[in-house]
Amino acid sequence: MNPLLESFDAAPFSKIKNEHFKPAFLQAIEDAREEIDTITSNPEVPTFENTIEALEFSGQQLDRISSVFFNLNSAETNDEIQKIAQEVSPLLSEFGNDITLNEELFKRIKEVYQKMDFLDLDVEQKTLLEKKYKNFSRNGANLPEDKKKRLREIDSKLSKLTLKFGENVLAETNKYQMYLTDEKDLEGLPEGEKEAAAQLALAKGKDSGWMVTLDYPSYIPFMKYAKNRELRKELSIAFGSKAFHNDELDNQNNVLEIAKLRFERAQLLGYKTHAHFVLEERMAESPAKVHAFLKEILEKAKPAAEREFKQLADFAKDVEGIAMLEKWDGSYYSEKLKQKLFNLDDEKLKPYFKLENVISGVFQVAEKLFDLTFEEVFDIDKYHEDVKTYRVFDGNGDFISLFYADFHPRSGKRGGAWMTSYKSQWKRNGENVRPHISNVCNFTPSTKSKPSLLTFNEVTTLFHEFGHGLHGMLADTKYPSLSRNFGILGLR
Repeated sequence: MNPLLESFDAAPFSKIKNEHFKPAFLQAIEDAREEIDTITSNPEVPTFENTIEALEFSGQQLDRISSVFFNLNSAETNDEIQKIAQEVSPLLSEFGNDITLNEELFKRIKEVYQKMDFLDLDVEQKTLLEKKYKNFSRNGANLPEDKKKRLREIDSKLSKLTLKFGENVLAETNKYQMYLTDEKDLEGLPEGEKEAAAQLALAKGKDSGWMVTLDYPSYIPFMKYAKNRELRKELSIAFGSKAFHNDELDNQNNVLEIAKLRFERAQLLGYKTHAHFVLEERMAESPAKVHAFLKEILEKAKPAAEREFKQLADFAKDVEGIAMLEKWDGSYYSEKLKQKLFNLDDEKLKPYFKLENVISGVFQVAEKLFDLTFEEVFDIDKYHEDVKTYRVFDGNGDFISLFYADFHPRSGKRGGAWMTSYKSQWKRNGENVRPHISNVCNFTPSTKSKPSLLTFNEVTTLFHEFGHGLHGMLADTKYPSLSRNFGILGLR
């Protein structure tokens, strides 16, 4: 049996094998097609219920499989998962286009949309109807057949190229290692960072020495504290040139092709550029507003930035005779100047920011603001031993959400920090289906002698992503697409 094709609440990670994914996608796509066919072949007059709601709740199994798979591809990937992603992404793109370019389906949606003012719809229903209609009209439903065909080709290529771009960046991040055997090369690094570098070297198969990588918890402390300017330069250039070496992991052609295809797609859909297409549905609304906003910031911020840069350059010249401040000098001398001017040292703050204490802190904030309690549980399947799982309850003791927290870097996890979802929230048939939310970060890991101690920047990142997480946990809408902060596939 394929666990992805069975009914499940929490994702059954321990039962899922890589070979389950593609058959599950194929079956779920086929089942979703049948649901769409049922909508389009309905002989009754199109209504909000038999068309818009029916479409909204179609393909739910495909959505769950997609969320599990693509979240794993971001947080715990491997070569096999990446290969599967390259195979299924064009299939999902094709299926998405089969929906948005389906003339009979759009005809029904359009008929309901044109009657909207005469229907007794509440705010959520109107919002859903407007979003469905816009999604179809913005993504090619009104195009002639020849342009629909080209749109399909573009979307298929983009689905592969964007995946390949991310795969190359992750591979380059994992590939680079600065292995140091002379302790003098670590001069300036705090003892905790030196211990972490030594532990990393052992984990990478070295008998001794120290290892620095491009993962943030390794890269940032070295750039901030290491006195050896040449090593900072090497590390900075490696970080800034990921997937830019004219080899099998090079992204230059991928970036160019993605930009060209996005531009062509936008023009095909009647937009001047990809930016015009994207911003139409964002707060900024248009590139003109973005440029005006940036210009205003530039006028106000540039003089201050120039003053601060001169202050930093003068400081570097005075203390160590640096004639020209370079990119790899910024963090190092900024930290020294900050200590001189304000007697403020991030390393002295870190003992106060033990990861467990910060987690407790964000939970206390959520309790005070939203009357939520978080109970760590150990009976929920997880995709890696580092992941922590929590059940979230409100003040009445009612279940609100399942929460996954994944905080430390791994070779299979892309860089950065994000909030995501394994299950959306919605209401139907008297049931309020609660969401499964996840925060994924890349924070400083523990060492043999020290627990995970976060920098102030990592603390703010955790609070930031947890804020997005609260958005997902507290969702309380009728429809799954309205409860999401984002879309994993953009199929709807």
